[in-house]
Amino acid sequence: MRFDSIYERAAARKGGEQALQALLPVVPDSRFLRERGDDRYLAEMTRCIFRAGFVWRVIDNKWPDFEAAFEGFVPAYWQQVPPDVLETLGRDTRVVRNMQKICTVPDNARMIVDASRDSGGFGHFLADWPSDDQAGLLLWLKRHGARLGGNTAQYFLRMVGWDGYILSNDVMAALRRDKLLDATPGSKKALHQVQQAFNQWHQDTGMPYTHLSRIVACSID
Repeated sequence: MRFDSIYERAAARKGGEQALQALLPVVPDSRFLRERGDDRYLAEMTRCIFRAGFVWRVIDNKWPDFEAAFEGFVPAYWQQVPPDVLETLGRDTRVVRNMQKICTVPDNARMIVDASRDSGGFGHFLADWPSDDQAGLLLWLKRHGARLGGNTAQYFLRMVGWDGYILSNDVMAALRRDKLLDATPGSKKALHQVQQAFNQWHQDTGMPYTHLSRIVACSID
């Protein structure tokens, strides 16, 4: 389906083009990604992991305490943190005491340190990964990181300002509605079909992937 039809449907649902445009977030340029410190990437990654399956506002309200408990999320430290530190965090009331999620921090710190070493910073690594291969980046994060499957990595990328889509229920419903997705959700084939659709829309419109994703979501009744 041509994207102008999706856009028109979304604008009609939201009360007109001006109202729809007001819903579209600012998409930072690659300098924003490159200038962000590796500690901020580990922090946002961890926040998205703790949000998964939980009430987001509870995590967000406690986040200053998380920052204090994890001492600023410095990857060089957390990649080799002693086990007793993790055990202490499992009893720390400043954080949500979920040991499985707490234990993702060293794994993801190592991933960030390794990618940063090769790229001059994790932000450089992300900035150099093209949006027309978000499927490849999601698979990379899932393979090299911890608990970064499902939509968690997509929300992380959105949180840090990487230009990509989020496969929300509404986006998935729109893709199926327009017969652009028939593979099992979460499969490599589904990711390929999704990427193909967004790449075509981006080529046709020149819009950022972030805007395309939001407009598609708004087109669902």
